[in-house]
Amino acid sequence: MKRFYLGVSLILLLSHTINAQDYIDLVKFSYNNTTFDNGDSNAETEASNTYLEVYVPLPVTSKTVVIGGFTYENTRLGLNFTDDRSNLIMTRLNAGIKRDHGNKWSGTYIVLPKLASDFDDLGSEDFQIGGLALLEKRYSSSYSLKFGSYFSTENFGTTLTPLVGLWYKSDNDKFYINAVLPIRTDIKYSFTEAFGVGANLITSIKSYHLTQTIDDLYVQEESIRFALFAAYGFFDDTLIIRGKAGLDTTDFGVYNQNDTVGLQILTFQVGGDDRIRLNSEFETAPFFGIDLIFRGSL
Repeated sequence: MKRFYLGVSLILLLSHTINAQDYIDLVKFSYNNTTFDNGDSNAETEASNTYLEVYVPLPVTSKTVVIGGFTYENTRLGLNFTDDRSNLIMTRLNAGIKRDHGNKWSGTYIVLPKLASDFDDLGSEDFQIGGLALLEKRYSSSYSLKFGSYFSTENFGTTLTPLVGLWYKSDNDKFYINAVLPIRTDIKYSFTEAFGVGANLITSIKSYHLTQTIDDLYVQEESIRFALFAAYGFFDDTLIIRGKAGLDTTDFGVYNQNDTVGLQILTFQVGGDDRIRLNSEFETAPFFGIDLIFRGSL
């Protein structure tokens, strides 16, 4: 099994939107497309990924902001490199708070219940729940550091991921880094107020229950997507369009539902991994995509 990823799915967490930065991404839509090869044969499958994320911050006091939102993701591909294509769908609620603890410390605490499956016949195996705790220390208007952890129940077991991050913006506002490792990293350099180029790295691990099969199966998705992008902002960067191209290492392993690993910390299975994989591995492939971001000021 590939182990390219460095952590678990947080596609979609406030760690990259609600922090020391002076903006919030209220709505983000992404579409990515690639063609994966089968490492054991000449078979291939086209994979399309559609992603939508919405956040609504609601200040309740001078120190507390209630966070609400949802995430939708749909990946369509042939799991066995055949013409039979599956829809792997994840829908999630994101609910929690961001709290100012004083002395330049703040914390973000989120509960993340979700449904993840092919959505053919929903049941208890489709429900999973996760949580995030992220503390941030702001040292100046230019940079801050973040520390925390994330956990999630999955079809293959429970994942636990320690997090460490950095937010930095240069004095001339042309260069910034926004990273929560091992989940997400964004680096950008702006040539003008509207146009800039950068690099983006997203890792994830998550699972989907399969109901459109005779046997009771699940898919374990492991991914690193690295991309270079060009971005253009409209209306003072309220609306941003990014075109991107890069490498997609995503692998989709199929397993029996009762074939699990227990606790997994980062990429390490505490009790070992003796599962039997039921399909071939996916080879790394180039991908192309587009992001549409609606951004507001904090």
